[in-house]
Amino acid sequence: QVQLVESGGGLVQPGGSLKLSCQVSGDILNIYFMGWYRQAPGKQREEVASITSNSRTKYEDSVKGRFTISRSRDNAQITVTLQMNSLKPEDTAVYFCNVRATRQYWGQGTQVTVSS
Repeated sequence: QVQLVESGGGLVQPGGSLKLSCQVSGDILNIYFMGWYRQAPGKQREEVASITSNSRTKYEDSVKGRFTISRSRDNAQITVTLQMNSLKPEDTAVYFCNVRATRQYWGQGTQVTVSS
């Protein structure tokens, strides 16, 4: 079993920055994929950024150059962070942490609102 705790998110003006964090604990040895997804009202959930166990990263086209995903490990916990810069109103959504090990796990979601 894996436990996920998300933090970050909130309201920011266009052009601003936010950082999302997802702390992962439990059976972390089998984790091979960590990512962030988002879902805007009336739209399907989409993958925003991901990082694999060998640190290969992938970004959705609209966030390339603005978002950065990273991961760090501290004993029995892994933290995956999404640094979001130059935020746009179209980045407004609920953001979910996603972890894949022997099964897939989802965080509870955190709201990001970009508005003036």
